[in-house]
Amino acid sequence: MVNVWVNGQPSSSLSPLDRGLSYGDGLFETIRINEQGPTLFDLHMTRLETSSGKLGLHVDHKQIRAEIISFLATQLSVSSVLKITITRGVGGRGYNPQGCEGSTRILSLFPFPDYPKNAQPVGVALYECSTRLGLSRALAGMKHLNRLEQVLGRAEWQTSEFAEGLMFDINGQIIEGTMSNLFIVEGDTLVTPDLTLSGVAGVCRQYILDQAKSSGIKTQIRSLSRNELLLASEVFVCNSVFGVWPVISFAQQCWQVGNLTRTVQLWLNKVLET
Repeated sequence: MVNVWVNGQPSSSLSPLDRGLSYGDGLFETIRINEQGPTLFDLHMTRLETSSGKLGLHVDHKQIRAEIISFLATQLSVSSVLKITITRGVGGRGYNPQGCEGSTRILSLFPFPDYPKNAQPVGVALYECSTRLGLSRALAGMKHLNRLEQVLGRAEWQTSEFAEGLMFDINGQIIEGTMSNLFIVEGDTLVTPDLTLSGVAGVCRQYILDQAKSSGIKTQIRSLSRNELLLASEVFVCNSVFGVWPVISFAQQCWQVGNLTRTVQLWLNKVLET
């Protein structure tokens, strides 16, 4: 059973006129909860604040933080996933957002997902999605509610052979997984795709980049082609719920789980699992 608060109160109802439902006019964050509370919390809240500013959503971020603390205090489950959804609220005529009454704040708590047990220790195979991601400098990076491209990409396979799908933009450049960001290892350098025009700038991705910098590990953020992926020495995907999954196969290419992947995996496990 999913526990839900709407605007600071237990509720399971939402106005059918809410712009999040009508137009996908809003944002969301998905946060892993462990015994210590919400993980990578400051990074999640920073992204939420930055993105709400870009969309012009009127959000009281101190209020949201307080509601999250109160909401989690009422829950019994510690191994779970918190979803924060912020919409522009009810109001406005058509696409015009003027006249909205104020943002809608939705907190929902889900059981921890039933991910493949071997994903972390052994690794996963990536499916090559045919659905392409569009380009939008205005929306790139943020976790907005318009996720139909990812829905279509994930719908392309239903077998247990693949744990995640890899998505490309309309120009054929690698962007991300359907629910994750991607890194490859070239020599002694961690490389992740540039998300200036497409994709979600994941909190886990940012944490890895920050940790690499403080550990003296080289990083690059740049365009990444399919051929460059196939020539990489290590590949992994990441998100703020499951952490790091080594990639052991994509198309006809196979990889061993490398030392740098294991190092990054340990960084995340210390934060997410303790």
